[in-house]
Amino acid sequence: MKPSSSTAPEARPALRDELGSRLAEVGEFIRNQRETARMSVRGLADVASVSNTYLSQIERGLRRPSAEILQQIAKALKISVESLYVRAGILPDDLNTVVGVREAIGTDQLLTPEQKQALLNVYESFVAQSR
Repeated sequence: MKPSSSTAPEARPALRDELGSRLAEVGEFIRNQRETARMSVRGLADVASVSNTYLSQIERGLRRPSAEILQQIAKALKISVESLYVRAGILPDDLNTVVGVREAIGTDQLLTPEQKQALLNVYESFVAQSR
C-alpha cells in the first residue's frame, strides 16, 4: 500500500511544470549574471566552490540548488542572495525585494553584453571611489 499524499494526483504534473519552470528561470538568471560578469562556468564554479558540472546543470535547469549553493553562487557573482532565493522559490516573491544594480543590469534584455559591461564598469568605479 502506497503512502497517501496531500497533493491530488492531477495536481502533480502542474507542480512539476512549475518547479521545472522555476529551475529554468534560476539557471537562466545565474547564466546571465555569470556572462555579464564575464566569467566562465569553470571560473564561477571555482569561486563558488562547486563543481563546474553541477553549475552547468543548475544553469540548464536540470538541478535544484540548495540555499547554501545559491548563497555561494551569489557571493561569487557579487549579487544579492535574496534575489536568487526569490527566483528559486525559497523566499516569497515580494514587491519589496531589493534588486541590486549588478542584477538589474545583468537582466536587462534591452542591453547588449557590451553595454552591460560598460555600465558595470562605471558602477564599479563609482563604488570603488566611495569606499
